[in-house]
Amino acid sequence: MPSYYLRELAHARSGDKGDTSNIGVIAYRPEFYSLIVSQVTVDRVRAHFRSLVKGPITRYELPRFSAINLVMEQSLGGGVTRSLSLDPHGKSYSALILTMPIEVDDANALLLSAAGRKPIARERTS
Repeated sequence: MPSYYLRELAHARSGDKGDTSNIGVIAYRPEFYSLIVSQVTVDRVRAHFRSLVKGPITRYELPRFSAINLVMEQSLGGGVTRSLSLDPHGKSYSALILTMPIEVDDANALLLSAAGRKPIARERTS
C-alpha cells in the first residue's frame, strides 16, 4: 500500500488557549475521511509530536465536516506568556501534523494520483 503525507489528503488549522493547542484536520474529499479517522489516532499523534505534548490528547470526530479536532494539553511550554518556545501559539503544529505518513488504499491512491499528488518515495535498500 502506498503512503502519502497527510497534507495530500487534508488541510489543517491550529489554535491555542493557554497551554493547550488544538488542531483541526479537514479532508479535501469525503472519501479521505475514513483514512484520517483510522490513522490519525491519539497514539500516532503522540508519537508524531514526540516530546512537544506532555499532557492528554483528545480526538473529536466530526463526520459531517469530514474532519477531526485534536486537543493537546500541556503542549505549548506553559502558554504564550510563559513559554520560551519560538512558536508559543502552536501555529506551526498544523504544518507538523500534515507531515504524518498515511497508508492509502488503491482506490484513494488513484484519486490522489489523478489530482497530481505523489506518494512518499520509498527508501532504497541495497
